[in-house]
Amino acid sequence: MILNELAQGLRPTAVGVEWFEGLSEDDQRKALHTLVLFCGQARAREDDVPDSIARSGIRPTHTPAVMLTKWRFGMDSLPAYELTKSFRLLIALFGIADTRRRALHCAGGCGHEWHNLRAQPQDPT
Repeated sequence: MILNELAQGLRPTAVGVEWFEGLSEDDQRKALHTLVLFCGQARAREDDVPDSIARSGIRPTHTPAVMLTKWRFGMDSLPAYELTKSFRLLIALFGIADTRRRALHCAGGCGHEWHNLRAQPQDPT
């Protein structure tokens, strides 16, 4: 749920990063793997990469950004010190792709539970 809230701008990225950094390393890697799947489901495109890098706040020379520029998604296998940067980048990519998908495919309303989060009670954590 928190990943969708972050992608839709319902939670600030700083809150998401704090949540992510509070996870065990194994759970961080699982979250990154899940984010890659969500990006695919949201139909992320290679031309989303520059905006994702800019939105994430990481440098284009950081390993996760270089990987994404080459359309490689193995960020969950990177060293631990690269995981938070990977999280920021994948949240940005997911947000861009999901926003487009909601505008193009769900504009008239949809039954996707994760696209109707505003109507659901929000847990502060």
